Amino acid sequence: MPHPPIPGPIEAAARATPAPLARKVRGLSDRAIAWIFVAPTIFLLLAINIFPLIWTVRLSFTNYAANRPNREVEWVGLRNYTRILTDEGTWATMQTTAHFLIWTIVLQVVIGFTLAWLINRKFKGNDLLTTLIVLPMMLSPAVVGNFWTFLYQPQIGLVNYMVELLTGTPASSFSMLGPGGLAPWSIIIVDTWMWTPFVMLICLAGLRSIPDYIYEAAEVDRASKWRQFWTITVPMVLPFLMLAVLFRGIENFKMFDMVNLLTGGGPGNETLLTSIDLKREAFEKWRTGYSSAYAIILFVTVFGLASIYVKALNKVKER
Repeated sequence: MPHPPIPGPIEAAARATPAPLARKVRGLSDRAIAWIFVAPTIFLLLAINIFPLIWTVRLSFTNYAANRPNREVEWVGLRNYTRILTDEGTWATMQTTAHFLIWTIVLQVVIGFTLAWLINRKFKGNDLLTTLIVLPMMLSPAVVGNFWTFLYQPQIGLVNYMVELLTGTPASSFSMLGPGGLAPWSIIIVDTWMWTPFVMLICLAGLRSIPDYIYEAAEVDRASKWRQFWTITVPMVLPFLMLAVLFRGIENFKMFDMVNLLTGGGPGNETLLTSIDLKREAFEKWRTGYSSAYAIILFVTVFGLASIYVKALNKVKER
């Protein structure tokens, strides 16, 4: 006699389901079943993201200090926001952040696009070179910070030695992370070294999405390579470039770990980014209400600029 077919997992689950529960499930619509699966994720999202944001907004209108939980909390209204927006130190920190943001984005886009354009030409050893270029992006910011701190050492660091070799300036006469105005450029170099591969990969995806027949048609029309580059390559890769700028802009605006390891915001306030300043206000000065208002201002700034930028990106994509 032939053996009865072995039920699959779906049939086995259906048979194991109690009859009353089975009748209830059959009575549910597809929309209700979808909500049953989505509801846990929505609940976690609310618990992890939305609730802390609402709580931070509430604290920003008070003088609450986390190190003094038993002190009576006073409602101060917009005083924290007014103090932040009228503080010259805050605006100096914003300028330092803008300097870091603009230069890192410009360097990463220029170098990243150039590398992507070279790699897209497909030569021998292409895959190995791509892997080597991408390696810095795979490292932890903590590893990168400690690694470059060693390279920047005035006495034994490779960077100072190379400067001495090329210019004749004694290696011990200057410090890349010390006073003298070199510290901001030091963190720009490190961030560019680490994240240029990310921009390169996005640009490479854009370059390889351009159909070959467009270039073939341009060659039939006797368009030069330079004209093909400016009329075909750049316009079609532009949305990818803008996407890379959006990602790197948001990440660099809130850059903390690597800068904290390299300079800690020093020397003085030369590399004091908004994220470092916010950390000092919240966890060194314990001005929790003030730092909450600071965080909300930074959030609104990033969200507003990103929204405007996304609208511009959508217009470029629609062309």
